[in-house]
Amino acid sequence: MAGVSTDRLALISDVHGNLTALEAVLDDIAGRGIRRVLNLGDVAGKGPRGAAAVDRCREVCEVTVRGNWDDALPRVGDDAPAATRWWRDQLRPDQRDWLTSLPLSHDLLVSGRRVRLFHASATSPHVRVFAEHTEEEFDGMFAATEMTGDGPTPDVVVYGDIHDAYVRTREGRTLVNAGSVGNPLDEPVSSYVVLEGVVDGTAPAPFGIQVVRVPYDVDAEVAVAHAVGMPATDVWEVELRTARYRGLQGQATGGGS
Repeated sequence: MAGVSTDRLALISDVHGNLTALEAVLDDIAGRGIRRVLNLGDVAGKGPRGAAAVDRCREVCEVTVRGNWDDALPRVGDDAPAATRWWRDQLRPDQRDWLTSLPLSHDLLVSGRRVRLFHASATSPHVRVFAEHTEEEFDGMFAATEMTGDGPTPDVVVYGDIHDAYVRTREGRTLVNAGSVGNPLDEPVSSYVVLEGVVDGTAPAPFGIQVVRVPYDVDAEVAVAHAVGMPATDVWEVELRTARYRGLQGQATGGGS
């Protein structure tokens, strides 16, 4: 296979309104000469600049799949908690419409491998599969469901949601989590994934998966959150600085999304 020319795709996820982190990741992607960016969802919510993050992702991402926040935030009612309404109200009507129109999964072919992208699981963007999962949960990520359609079984699945990057291979199938650009919960550094191979190639060819970590100016984004009066800024700041999920910040171990 010497001399095969390969392509690179950048897969980002869970920006969550953190524009400083997003721009740092996009700069890193551009610096590597990667021109194609695909997004695994959860563009807004949790962070202070959801509208700007949506506009930027619409500009640079050739595909964005719908995350749980993308699905839920535009539908938030006036009886919802104040913080949730604040994040909803950051979005223009056209942005809310765009988020709810996003596909739930996306398939592509790379070096003869069928790759499937979705946000959280093959069942729903609201059904979570953690890094520590059962064999049944692993198998379920490769299943054909109402959400994914009846296409061929994928060889590789890449998802987001849990903000915890990892790569697992079992019985010829590879499950990848891209981590989070804007709210990482495995270490306090943004992450994304690079897929390398022959895009749209049907024949076996070299194929690679790389998790990339990108530091960014946390202080700058926290300052924005305070300046605009974002609710829950204090617990969000702890998440950014420690990678400890807000629901576990008083406990001995971290994790979550």
